[in-house]
Amino acid sequence: MMAKEMNKTEKMRKLFANKALDVEEMDAVAGGTYDESADDSCFLNVLLRGHPAQPDRHGTLKLQVSYDSDNAPRYAEIKNAWKAVGVDVKIKDDDVGNKYSINGQKVTREMAMNHAMKVMGKQLQRSDWYWG
Repeated sequence: MMAKEMNKTEKMRKLFANKALDVEEMDAVAGGTYDESADDSCFLNVLLRGHPAQPDRHGTLKLQVSYDSDNAPRYAEIKNAWKAVGVDVKIKDDDVGNKYSINGQKVTREMAMNHAMKVMGKQLQRSDWYWG
């Protein structure tokens, strides 16, 4: 049975080998918008608990409708938190999406999150930080 499962997996790999998305395409699919930045703040809030760079949890609505009409301090907080774990982020509040990089190399958001968890020595599941 194991050989049959491996054969099936190999067939799937071959079938989708030319369908893989590069980092640019992944960014376009993942999008950014306010939801992504809000999720980043929630993820980093839990991951960096007790760390000086721990950001507040900023919900989507808080980022969309800012009563002071200036989200710069909130975005700076999220950027600072990412920087504390070795990830640079360019936050976009449009459909283009946030751009993540590690050591100058573009990465997907998922790669950035995995890197952050490795740096902090914590492994989080979505249910640990997303209280949606």
